Amino acid sequence: MEKYTPITYRIRRNENMVGHRTQIKIVGEILDTATQEIDEYEGTTITHIIRKANISHGRLSRILNNLVSQGLLEQVTSKRSYRYKTSPSGREFLTAYKTFREFSDDFGLTI
Repeated sequence: MEKYTPITYRIRRNENMVGHRTQIKIVGEILDTATQEIDEYEGTTITHIIRKANISHGRLSRILNNLVSQGLLEQVTSKRSYRYKTSPSGREFLTAYKTFREFSDDFGLTI
């Protein structure tokens, strides 16, 4: 029988975890993706966010509307499409989220 140390327990637990991401994790991925600028345009496209965050268009649209209304994302209109960029408040939120995620990972907690 294998002995479990805190590290092997965390690895085994994460290997066995098959499930859905939390809403906060999805929001973190969206904000992180929207901080990256693509091409010469400001912000990033919905398609790029869909690919990076691995989320459906319908669900992403609802989350984007929510994040824009809360001031965490800014919608930028370009000739070709709507683009999104992380607002200063969104960058502050993202920094706090990443700090908390690292802290919780150190204790073997999943957020």
